[in-house]
Amino acid sequence: MTREDIIIIVSEKLRLIRTEAGYTQEKMADIIGVSKKTLVQIEKGRVLANWPTVVSICALFRETETVQFLFGNEPLEVLETVARKEIDYRKTKTFGGRIWWRVLSRKNGYMLQQNILSKHFRILDKKNYRIFSSFDEKQSKQRFKEISAIEEV
Repeated sequence: MTREDIIIIVSEKLRLIRTEAGYTQEKMADIIGVSKKTLVQIEKGRVLANWPTVVSICALFRETETVQFLFGNEPLEVLETVARKEIDYRKTKTFGGRIWWRVLSRKNGYMLQQNILSKHFRILDKKNYRIFSSFDEKQSKQRFKEISAIEEV
């Protein structure tokens, strides 16, 4: 998934996100920081939202079913991974991937998972902290091999 993919997906679903949140076009435009005219143009498919607008929408409406469905319950993780050029090494607490994640490997308390919707990968430690995230499968598997080879103390 790329920035362009995310921009297209969110732009196409903006009306649904707004409707689910219960906002008028005027109120939604104010919340995400665009003019009502721009919001209407995006909703009608005449223009695409820009990256900052998409980030705002996903951050502010991350709890909506539409945004969660688009990004597998982790919209901010997907955006952070894409924005950081597909690699995110920041340690962040997760819920362990009970719903939107497929476990690919487990070793020495570490877990390699793949999101079933966005298809990105992440590595969790034994306390469910995300310690690595990427869209690159080969790189994710290599990093998992390196990390899980280290015995936890």
